[in-house]
Amino acid sequence: MAKRRKVANPLALAVLAELTAESMHPYEMGRRLKEHGKDRDIRYTRSSLYMVVEQLRKAGFVAEQETVRDNRRPERTVYALTDDGRGELHDWMRELVAEPQHEYPMFGVALSLLAVLPPTEAADLLEQRHTALTAQVEEIRTTVRTAGEQGVPWIFLIEEEYRRGVLEAELAFVTGLVASLRQPESVRARQEFFDNRT
Repeated sequence: MAKRRKVANPLALAVLAELTAESMHPYEMGRRLKEHGKDRDIRYTRSSLYMVVEQLRKAGFVAEQETVRDNRRPERTVYALTDDGRGELHDWMRELVAEPQHEYPMFGVALSLLAVLPPTEAADLLEQRHTALTAQVEEIRTTVRTAGEQGVPWIFLIEEEYRRGVLEAELAFVTGLVASLRQPESVRARQEFFDNRT
């Protein structure tokens, strides 16, 4: 069972991970998260990043190390990972890697309510999704191939491989669902169901 975290935002986990490399200020954290492609997995804004850093500070997971003054820029507070923060990072990572969590993706919501659409329209829309998913899979393949050619170690590409695997599974599911929706007996059964609901 998932533990209740003092700071449960996934962005907090990414901040803790970035601080294992070195102490830094939030602006630098944001730059590195983007540079490392974490913005594809974790949604955040500049203000949410600063808010999470403050929550981590209050929880004792990060501490102010120094304030840097530069004539051309405003003051910047540099934060360091505390021992408690390092412990939280490792404990949280172990939980996330080992224990499956029930997530609520929007596509699952749409599928649970698919019966409100006429079968032919649902199939048409799913074919549009299929096209978009195919493009995303190809983009990931290109990214991984290019990164590999540039010598990026495979461990830094595993989230892309995971994303590709999930998208490929969804592609296979969508392909089968479209085929089912296009079968006349399936369309007729769904249309009767749809007609009875309206």
